[in-house]
Amino acid sequence: MAYTEIRAVVTRPDLDQFIAFPFKLYKRNRYWCPPLKSDELQTLSKEKNPAFEFCEAAYWMAYQNGVPVGRIAGIINQREAEIWNVKLVRFGWFDFIDDPEVSQALITAVTEWLRSKGMTGIHGPLGFNDMDPEGMLIEGFEELSSMAAIYNHSYYPSHMNALGFRKAADWIQLEIQVPVKVPEKIERMHRLVLEKYPLHILKVRSSKALHPYAMKLFRMYNEAFRYLYGFIPLSERQISFYTDQYFSFIHPDFVALVLDDRDDVVGFGITMPDLSRALQRANGSLFPFGFIHLMKAMKINDTVHMYLVGVRPDYQEKGVLALVYHELTKTYIEKGIRFARTHALLENNQRVVSIWKNYDGRVNIRRRCWVKQWTIDNGKLTMEN
Repeated sequence: MAYTEIRAVVTRPDLDQFIAFPFKLYKRNRYWCPPLKSDELQTLSKEKNPAFEFCEAAYWMAYQNGVPVGRIAGIINQREAEIWNVKLVRFGWFDFIDDPEVSQALITAVTEWLRSKGMTGIHGPLGFNDMDPEGMLIEGFEELSSMAAIYNHSYYPSHMNALGFRKAADWIQLEIQVPVKVPEKIERMHRLVLEKYPLHILKVRSSKALHPYAMKLFRMYNEAFRYLYGFIPLSERQISFYTDQYFSFIHPDFVALVLDDRDDVVGFGITMPDLSRALQRANGSLFPFGFIHLMKAMKINDTVHMYLVGVRPDYQEKGVLALVYHELTKTYIEKGIRFARTHALLENNQRVVSIWKNYDGRVNIRRRCWVKQWTIDNGKLTMEN
């Protein structure tokens, strides 16, 4: 068995190698969707990601005989500690060859770091916040992944079990077959909700026209998701960061915003044509030709990904989700979309999961957040049972 060496990521070339590692690990995998390397650099860079205002992070690479064989990130989000009253380090960007020594060495690196920071547990895969991909794939290894999701080899979960991790939460995703017309129950709920409440659907023709609502949308997002597992509200700087990063790129036809009589956002659905195959062709880079594949996929596609869907708390349980899905379903039918892949849903979020019973579909992907905690005994970390 080859000796596994762990090295901290310190320099820019180190970080470039950290970002590049999965491109080698999944090189011949037809289901992995590569991220854009420029987006990864922006997320992981202390100088560019506003999350570092209240986050601390460290990255490590594993090597055998001088060859990269794994990577991991450790993240301490001070807001998570304050909001959820926990001392948990997040781990993410966790990839490794099928060698227990490698996965053990990477987790040990994070464990030693968390102990030095006074933390008592670790959970993940998670990013800096919910806008980053999260959850380790445990079902659906032969399903095409997406740009906003984690894909991993099927041997990963067995490593987590061997390392003593347990389930913290599971997210599911569904693949929905777009009907030839809006389901009758959704149509009826749509009509009743508009009759009962002073709400309307925003109609725009350009992403520029959506921009004024971005701040309102993300502030509502902070309210709507605040009780979900591990959720951390976005700061004003983060909201500006994600607005600049995504809102100039999304297609307004695939966005549904529900507004009240004060023009505030009470419900939203942000979806996009499936870019997975285009990103595979781009292989992590927009230039020189990667952007061409993405632009083509935006125009010619039969599948969409539903990236973010939410309802303001005071309008939950009032049928506003039906307004969002009614509008999106109409668009999908008009655009010739055949399949819609949902955003990640916590398996116990029955309010959201139940509405999909009105559509033909299947649960095609399940991802897990793992957790491992210790108690401190005479300055030593002892694993909890």
